[in-house]
Formats: sequence, C-alpha cells, structure tokens
Amino acid sequence: MAKITVIYAGDYGNTEKMAHAAKEGAQNIEGTEVVIKQAEEVTSEDFESSDGVILGTPVHMGGPDWRVKKMIDTVCAGLWMQNRMNGKVVGVFASGGGFGNGGGGVELTFVSMLNNFAELGMIIVPLPKNTENYEKGGLQWGPYGRSADESMAHTGVSDEALEVVKRHAANVTKVAARLKDQEIFTRG
Repeated sequence: MAKITVIYAGDYGNTEKMAHAAKEGAQNIEGTEVVIKQAEEVTSEDFESSDGVILGTPVHMGGPDWRVKKMIDTVCAGLWMQNRMNGKVVGVFASGGGFGNGGGGVELTFVSMLNNFAELGMIIVPLPKNTENYEKGGLQWGPYGRSADESMAHTGVSDEALEVVKRHAANVTKVAARLKDQEIFTRG
C-alpha cells in the first residue's frame, strides 16, 4: 500500500478542485492511503511518511503561490539537508488564468516546483502526451487547469482538466507503489 500526500494552495477554489480530483485519482489505485493538506499545514513528517507527493498551485506572476514557496523554503530545506526524500515520487499540477493559452507562466511554475523536488532527490513523474484530454489540460510537466478565458473572465477549471489531474495522480500513485519497497536510494 502506498501513501500519497496531495498538497495545494489556492485562492479561488480552482486549485482546490484540482487537489480533490488528484485525491480521487490516487484513491482509484487499490490499497492507497491519500491525505490532502493545504501547503501552510504541511510538516516534514507529512513528506517523510509519504511514498509520493502531488503538489498543486495557482500560477502567480509566472511562479508558484507564496504559500507553496514558503513550504518549500521552510519544510523542504531540512529534508534536503538530511537527504530524507531521496527516491520518493512527486507530481505537480497548477491552475492559471493569465494571458497565454496554458495560463500565463504555468510552464515556468512547473519547472520552478520540479527543480526544488529534483534537488530533494525525488523521482519526477511527467504527464504522457497520450493521456486522455491532454490537449485540454496537460503539459509534459503535469496537468493544468485554465481558470479564465482570453479576456480574463473567470471560467473555472474544466471537467476535462480535472480528468487529466485524476489520471496523473493515478500514474504518480502507481509509480510510488512500485518503488515503495525497492529502497533504491539511501535516505538520511
């Protein structure tokens, strides 16, 4: 059985919807325990006790939400110093409504978050382009939900984007479950 922690920050409810879709997708893998937490509630124990982490953020000015950045700076820094996350699995998702088709800055947001998790020694699970509805809410880094149209009117994330999140979470969970007992990386 794998334990997955879904972590998110949000402003308008879009990233929270995506986090719940991620939880549902992870729970679709038999025997999986899933915990969902807001970024400001996360502790190092939440990371250490998980086999995999799925992290979501709204896009702010081409980067992750400040609460996600604070969590990375305060919680993950100690885990990095002690090599506590080596070989654990991570996937990301985001919501955005800025100018640009994917939501202004969503790709930079993904790369920014994934860079931190690569530093932690985590295994990054990408989103395959053959994922159903990929064209409605996916990049190679992970799923995104477009939360506004081209005129910046709030639309909320689409059902197709939520389905992409579910499929991505299931993939992350499958990888975490397969690697859980392998101990291919040394921690601590």
